[in-house]
Amino acid sequence: MNRVVVTGIGFISPLGNTIDKLTKNLKIGKNALNEISFFDNKNSKVKFACQADINLEDFFSKKELRRMDRVSAFGILAARDALKDSKLSKEEIKNASIIIGTGIGGLTTIEEESEKANTKGYEKISPFFIPKSIANITSAMIAIDLGLHGYSSTSVTACASSLTAILDAYRHIKDGYNNIVIVGGSEASINRLGIFGFESMKALSTSDDINRASIPFDKERQGFVMGEGAGILVLEEYKQAKKRKAKIYGEIIGAGATTDAYHITAPLESGEFAKRAMEDALASAKIDATKIEYINAHGTSTKLNDKVESKIYKEFFTHANISSTKSMTGHLLGASGALEAIISLIALNNNFIPPTINYKEKDDECPININTKALDKNLTYVMTNSLGFGGHNVSVIFKKVKDEI
Repeated sequence: MNRVVVTGIGFISPLGNTIDKLTKNLKIGKNALNEISFFDNKNSKVKFACQADINLEDFFSKKELRRMDRVSAFGILAARDALKDSKLSKEEIKNASIIIGTGIGGLTTIEEESEKANTKGYEKISPFFIPKSIANITSAMIAIDLGLHGYSSTSVTACASSLTAILDAYRHIKDGYNNIVIVGGSEASINRLGIFGFESMKALSTSDDINRASIPFDKERQGFVMGEGAGILVLEEYKQAKKRKAKIYGEIIGAGATTDAYHITAPLESGEFAKRAMEDALASAKIDATKIEYINAHGTSTKLNDKVESKIYKEFFTHANISSTKSMTGHLLGASGALEAIISLIALNNNFIPPTINYKEKDDECPININTKALDKNLTYVMTNSLGFGGHNVSVIFKKVKDEI
């Protein structure tokens, strides 16, 4: 079996798009929430979202933007940055595999073209409507942009999509199918369909206090705040990375995935199968739970998710520091797992625990210790978890490769 390491990262996020800026904002506990500005939301009780810190017109021509959804633009930019960070050439990656996760795909395009059909007639629908909106298009467009000719796939497991992609990419290299995989996720659903759709499910926070809207594990939590962006990682076979003297952010040493098979949106209250995903990750890593020093929780700020997760952490991970960085970034849906994997690697490399900001009211149903400020701590093993609608549970463990950092 091959060892699998991370040699490049790139991202578009509400907390910034460079490693230095993201690291700084994680350490100071920056709140990336803003009032929704993409559309007139006067008929919605949802006031805030975490919009990506970027102007796409700085990177693409108007013609290019007419031919791609925001979700693909995010993915392409993050992938370019990840490749640059890895110091691999386009020639070296021409046979690389690519696996990209997304929860919804081109939802903005779907909304725009549906409105056009209803107001101007269906014959006015753009010929780019279908290719801009299908879920696999971000993976395809990154492959086109970077010239990737290896295995190409898209992971769609709701909010677990991009962490599922990372698990699949890890196994892809571990089992010898390829020695390089470009992997991650992208999401861009801050639009009327996205906001009103999740609001109708009572999944979104309707707080009018920007500092009390995204409050994972807090007793007063009432729903998540939507974010957007992309996270891309370059995974590489260890011996190859070492031979070319690549910077190694960390090694993936274990991963697990399970399905609740219970409900289309709610997690199983016992947490049995979410726990099993974490246990499977530990088993494949050949370590026990006491080795995990930091867990980047799914921590959505919804009543049931945070309760279920807390039960698992209280029982099995009493030695670990736990935080939800969604308190700062909002919930990037299918891209959240990839961004949070990157955040976990940044924490691992810089030896700190990111905070859960704006946490005030302890909830007896979430009996875990929460740090509201960043904490300095030497780290060797970190875990990141994602739980998706439909009962998808994924857990990935990273280890510091000390001789390479």
